[in-house]
Amino acid sequence: MSRRAATGITRVLPASLATGAVLVLAALLAACGGSSSGPSSSSSATMSPSQSASPTVSPTSSPSAPATTAQALYFLRDGKLGVAERAAAPSTMPATAAVQALLAGPSASERAAGLTSAIPTGTTLKSLGLSGRVATVSLSQGPDTASAALLGMPGTAEIVYTLTRFATIAGVRVQVGGRPWPSAADAGPSPVTFRRAAFRGFEPAIFVESPGFGAVLPDPFVLSGTASVYEGSFSAQLTDDSGRRVVRVSVQASKGAPARGTFHQTVVYSTSATHGTLTVYSESAEDGSRQNVVEIPVTLRP
Repeated sequence: MSRRAATGITRVLPASLATGAVLVLAALLAACGGSSSGPSSSSSATMSPSQSASPTVSPTSSPSAPATTAQALYFLRDGKLGVAERAAAPSTMPATAAVQALLAGPSASERAAGLTSAIPTGTTLKSLGLSGRVATVSLSQGPDTASAALLGMPGTAEIVYTLTRFATIAGVRVQVGGRPWPSAADAGPSPVTFRRAAFRGFEPAIFVESPGFGAVLPDPFVLSGTASVYEGSFSAQLTDDSGRRVVRVSVQASKGAPARGTFHQTVVYSTSATHGTLTVYSESAEDGSRQNVVEIPVTLRP
């Protein structure tokens, strides 16, 4: 980020927050792969939410097309990222639909499960464009308040993770009022390409990306995500709505703490129950107590 851009940022924030925000943004920029120059308007396809272009295409006219498709939205849970999985109508603009749903915030049931959002209420999507594998999101206001910027920009993290869930998107740029964000009105163009690497601190010790909160689980289902736990080992347990255990499996991530490894495991189960909870946790090496517990309400469809 240029010195000129950093100066512009301090003009946006209150004086008491400016220094901290610049430090946070400088650290993010190092991980984001930001650049002082962005793609020209001739090479970037920009679209409004009502246009038909999108990073990926879901069929809508085929007789065999599904009535609904899974939509993954990244909110916050206890200050860390948590994934909500919703059934949504198939769309030729799935990335646009996902951002619009994210900006609307968690549903009542998702809030009851502990999901929240740091994106300011009332934020709307103006357009979403794609150039190469970088999406440019134009919003009505910044995805983080000045105070949230000092905490590492959690609202921006929600948007970046939601969009990079799509295989065709690797980075995200944000615009407000047609100008790169974050920047001051007179700071000149200073686009930052945000990538997941800049926000790893928002991933919980056991970060389940699939299934998400509210998911419908087939039999078998795939449990996947990342983890940073002792020796990379943790447990996953599925219980029905009465609390009875349906299945428990041991999961092994590709790396152990302090590194972060990936996991991808098929889980087979059988039950007549229709609702349940997927609980993931690691065990203390000292006393065997559960640690890093995450509970995910799900619907069971074996």
